[in-house]
Amino acid sequence: MNTKKIGILSAGGDCPGINAAIRGFGKAAILKYGMSVFGISSGYIGLIKKDVTELDLSALSGILTLGGTILGTSREKPFKKNKNSLDFSSKPKEMIENYKQLGFDCLVCIGGNGTQKTAFQLSEIGINVVGIPKTIDNDIWGTDISFGFDSALNIATEAIDRVHTTANSHNRTIVIEVMGHNTGWLALYAGLAGGADMILIPEIPYKENIIAEFIEKRYKDKKRYSIIVVAEGIDSPEKKYPGEYIAKRLNELTGIETRCTILGYLQRGGSPSPSDRILATQFGYYAAEMINKGDYGRMVSITNSKFSSIPLQVAASKIKTIPANHPMIQRARDIGTSFGDQL
Repeated sequence: MNTKKIGILSAGGDCPGINAAIRGFGKAAILKYGMSVFGISSGYIGLIKKDVTELDLSALSGILTLGGTILGTSREKPFKKNKNSLDFSSKPKEMIENYKQLGFDCLVCIGGNGTQKTAFQLSEIGINVVGIPKTIDNDIWGTDISFGFDSALNIATEAIDRVHTTANSHNRTIVIEVMGHNTGWLALYAGLAGGADMILIPEIPYKENIIAEFIEKRYKDKKRYSIIVVAEGIDSPEKKYPGEYIAKRLNELTGIETRCTILGYLQRGGSPSPSDRILATQFGYYAAEMINKGDYGRMVSITNSKFSSIPLQVAASKIKTIPANHPMIQRARDIGTSFGDQL
């Protein structure tokens, strides 16, 4: 029986849990299925440059708790057209040639929406691919949750907890901007966990006058301070720093001292939470199981606590936004949390 030879890479932004997924996949592939596993450096760039290293059990030891990725990552999009080149397909051609020369039977791609889209495109040109979803944004279609989200949620919630004391001491309104790309999952969950008074997310259009009236009413009701959690993807004239824009407008509209804190890359760094370690390990294990069955062109997913997979084409087709009727939104409204759209 020929031993299957598998390449594994991580692409896109880093997040806690990638190393746990690499370890989970590698140990299952080697110990249970007798495969050989090769790490590909720096995302898709590593396959273009044929930069690979075999991952034996010793290489997988001690990485479960590490943040980041031992393989390195990049945001290389090999199928993106280069306006300065007449040959749009040179990188994909190099990738499939290197895949064959290296003798790989499958490529495992750990990443978010962009990574899974590229993974699908690679499957379309003849490469066997299995995707593993990771993101702190929780916006990958077809899976209830992705590893990285829980770790980022813990960090964002702790930051909100800490800001409460400063806001209370100085009678201030404090705006906290969190990540999330074009969705509000992280803002919604962190806002509720941290007891925010207002949560602004891309899925619910806000009105500046409503925000101002809501905050003014809190001060009239003798509330000493207010906490507003803002998702980075909300519609704002200042696209890069919407949190700072909201804070500036509140100062102008209400005269109430308002400050902004942008959490930024703090949310993506550090050791994964226990929950993310478990989820990433199971995703990795399930990916090895899929390869053993020859179940290619699909992404690992979890739905209603059950592991399964969906076609990469489906995963790459759209992002998972918060539905307008999501029960968490209604429950938040019922306990007095504002979304900036109504008083």
